Amino acid sequence: MSTPFVDRRVVSNLGIYVYGAGAIALGVSGLVWTDFATNWQRVQGNVSHRGALACIAGVYELVAGAAILWRRTARAGAMMLTILYSVFALLWVPQILGSPKVYDVWGNFFEEFSLVIAGVVVYAWLAPPDSVWAGRTAQVSRLFGICAISFALEHLFYLSGTASFVPKWIPPGQMFWAIATAVFFLLAAVAILSGFLAGLASRLLTAMIAGFEALVWAPRLVATPHLHFAWAGNAICLAIAGAAWVVADSISESGKPSPNNGMLGL
Repeated sequence: MSTPFVDRRVVSNLGIYVYGAGAIALGVSGLVWTDFATNWQRVQGNVSHRGALACIAGVYELVAGAAILWRRTARAGAMMLTILYSVFALLWVPQILGSPKVYDVWGNFFEEFSLVIAGVVVYAWLAPPDSVWAGRTAQVSRLFGICAISFALEHLFYLSGTASFVPKWIPPGQMFWAIATAVFFLLAAVAILSGFLAGLASRLLTAMIAGFEALVWAPRLVATPHLHFAWAGNAICLAIAGAAWVVADSISESGKPSPNNGMLGL
């Protein structure tokens, strides 16, 4: 694998850096609070040595997040994050089987799964041209559309709760934006899954999630820095924004002319 090949991949996909920053934020949150990201990283409270495990996971996230920012270790970092996020996603499966009619557990699974998808996309993105992973980023990226459907359903099933997160000063009102963002998620999902205007839709989806971070979670952290929930929420939102950005970059790149055998710009 030549250096120019790796450099072009890392530089052209800026979402990789945001995705890595999200992992670092999760790691910092875990170490500061000696706990997992509440409401997202489903680890039972009665688990032995929970605090120690949370710190180990935090260090792991810091190392993997830092690795993905450096061109020589970016692919290894992507694999590390894919494995960890897969574990956290699978931890929701028993909850789904136990309470299949409660959508919150499904929603948390798909939030974690969105991070898994992005990790696989980065891993494939950085693969050598002769690798079996080469040329598969677009196919994997499409799976993010399923997660976008889940994001929309979460908003709709818990509409009043979603509306309560919207800053009251944003016109025309909290409920309007709760419904509107659900519709935007659904439209993005249709575009990504169908391939029609997928590049534009994935970019707008990324901008919307980044807007959640700027307008909802960052102010919450400033207002309540003593709450673990605020730290964890910011970290998760940043990570999902990075995941969406990775997917958007991948989908956009897949439509460009290729210098190497016409496969996804490889």
